[in-house]
Amino acid sequence: MSSTVDVHGARPPRVDVILIAHLLLAGAFVVVVAAYLGRMVSAGVGPAEMVTGQYDPKDMVPFGTSGANPFFWLYAAVSLLYLFGFILGPAVALYTGAVLARERQRYPVRARRLLLAATVGTLVLTVLRFTPALGSMQRWWLD
Repeated sequence: MSSTVDVHGARPPRVDVILIAHLLLAGAFVVVVAAYLGRMVSAGVGPAEMVTGQYDPKDMVPFGTSGANPFFWLYAAVSLLYLFGFILGPAVALYTGAVLARERQRYPVRARRLLLAATVGTLVLTVLRFTPALGSMQRWWLD
């Protein structure tokens, strides 16, 4: 009777939890971009007019910005994910890269490809937020 012992002593990180973190950060970014473009198109203005303060993103929250409004909580969650995304994005990507490098043999090829695609996507979205094309969107959202 022999028993197998895991030499690492720990379970490998779960792929679904890592992918959910990447999707939450990417989702917040996509929601902010969609809100920015939608507000710009609906108002018929350009990027320069969006940062004047007249088109505040908080004005898009249905039923106002009170604590009893569930739409405000959704807006706040997206705002926090977007705000901290430039720190969390590279951190999650670095962690995913470490998991891919260290635990590569434990995961099937499909899981490794998903993790690599999520890492690249998160890093690309983090870099995109600091480009001149999205600089006005950044100022509009954080204003």
